[in-house]
Amino acid sequence: MEEATASQSPPPQRRQLCTRCDRPLPVCLCHALPPTPLPTKTRILIIRHPHESRHKLNTTPLISKTLLNSTTVSSRRLLRHHLPDEALPAIYLFPPSPSAPAVALSQLESTNLLNYRTSPLLLIVFDGTWKHAKEMVSASEGVLKGVAQRVCLDGVDENAVGGSIYDNELLLRKEPFGGCVSTLEAVARCLGVIEPNGYEVQGVLIGFLKEMVRLQSGFLKPCKPRPKMLKKTKHKEDD
Repeated sequence: MEEATASQSPPPQRRQLCTRCDRPLPVCLCHALPPTPLPTKTRILIIRHPHESRHKLNTTPLISKTLLNSTTVSSRRLLRHHLPDEALPAIYLFPPSPSAPAVALSQLESTNLLNYRTSPLLLIVFDGTWKHAKEMVSASEGVLKGVAQRVCLDGVDENAVGGSIYDNELLLRKEPFGGCVSTLEAVARCLGVIEPNGYEVQGVLIGFLKEMVRLQSGFLKPCKPRPKMLKKTKHKEDD
């Protein structure tokens, strides 16, 4: 009996988490957080797929710790009760499709679709894998129609190989094609355009993201991205 007890190994200890940033202590980001969350005229509503809450490298929690006017909802689609009571002009970030064109972020002001310089704006962001995000937007079209304008980041190209939030060969989360970025970076780039002090807000968010990358990269092994596979229809055309 004593031998059996002695041979039992102790249960593995769970990693200690920082009580402020909720990150493991070796990659704590408290030193990069602003002293207080940044106020923005824009209200940010993030619809996060339930599966993303299990992903340790999800950047949405970092947004809520950095921006004062951000709200995160765990859902597979946007529902009307998720929207604020106050009717605000709204945009949602998502690449264009043949049936749903999008206004490029750099062209948002010239289109005169939204008077975001003088009135508050609601920014809706869908957070999930590329597959999940497409499903979420499709399921939300009934609410989005007539409420929000689809806007995309500049440089979206489905024929280009996607990148990651890393600037080197260490890959964290591979993006499906060029122009797709992490949720935090997408929000940062959008606020950089629509906020009165957008350059400052974007700088804080991107700096925060780069520090996360720097810390996390010390725990990843170098790897080469897989080559992009051609679709079956593309193979047939080539043949």
